[in-house]
Amino acid sequence: MNWETVTFVRVYLTEADKALEPLLERLHDEEKVRGVTVFRAVSGFGGSGRLHTSSLVDLSLDLPVTVEFFDTPEKVACILEHITNLIGVGHIVRWQAEMND
Repeated sequence: MNWETVTFVRVYLTEADKALEPLLERLHDEEKVRGVTVFRAVSGFGGSGRLHTSSLVDLSLDLPVTVEFFDTPEKVACILEHITNLIGVGHIVRWQAEMND
């Protein structure tokens, strides 16, 4: 089995974040990354310390969302240059990974 080095990126947002749809559109339509997954969390908090959680009495959903994607290191570096103006500071994490090919 052969292995290829890829860069994996995780973006932390909330459902109500205005950057979510433009980010997904860019990754799909313009950047055509190799893989994207969006996870919706049950609860979470960030730098503000404000807890986002789900309960039966919630009328509006503003739950944490993570967007994960991967591609070649060169392509991800270019993508990050384009999306950093959409995403707040401290909301993007990246790391190298190995993908079987």
